[in-house]
Amino acid sequence: MTTRANVNGGEHYPAPHPSHNHYNYRHHHRSSSAASFKGCCCCLLLLLTFLALLLVAVVLVIFLAVKPKKPQFDLQQVGVQYLIVTPSYLSLNITMLFTAINPNKVGIKYTPSNFFVMYKGVPLGVATVPSFYQPAHSSRTVETRASVDRVNVLQLDAMDLIRDATVNDRVELRVTGDVGARIRVMDINSPRVKVSVDCAVVISPRKQSLTYKQCGVDGLSV
Repeated sequence: MTTRANVNGGEHYPAPHPSHNHYNYRHHHRSSSAASFKGCCCCLLLLLTFLALLLVAVVLVIFLAVKPKKPQFDLQQVGVQYLIVTPSYLSLNITMLFTAINPNKVGIKYTPSNFFVMYKGVPLGVATVPSFYQPAHSSRTVETRASVDRVNVLQLDAMDLIRDATVNDRVELRVTGDVGARIRVMDINSPRVKVSVDCAVVISPRKQSLTYKQCGVDGLSV
């Protein structure tokens, strides 16, 4: 490497190579870009966090203002089309009439629900209630049907079932299930609220009619 003499006779250090200046410029430019990108990400994250907290606060204020209450979903009537019990099979067809009551200032969205018809803990059939919307301060009737076609009684407690049907004229069934409901405010749904239905019903095979019904939430015996 050579040195140059300056006009005063002293030595002069070699001039930096142009590529060094270019490297320094690119390194500084990349560092500035990275810092700027990180700054933008932090600002965006803070903005999204603020908006999420604001939305939660608004929803909380709205729900506190409307004071949501748990809806009611009750089994009102049971209609017996037929109940046939033989030593070999059981056939059953019943309709169930539920009443949904919304005591809130806002509407409720119900999700599809299944109600199980059971004899001594053994499922016989399923009645399905489709999804529906219920306006504020309203009552609505919902009808569904459970049908059992020639189920093998050997899968049940056959002797008890035959005795209940032919001797006692008293077949006790249990209708149980959960209804999912969400309170809707300004097109925003609340967390799912579960409404339990647990009913004991007694059917007379001779009269083909309902003789007893009692509902609760903790299980029943008649």
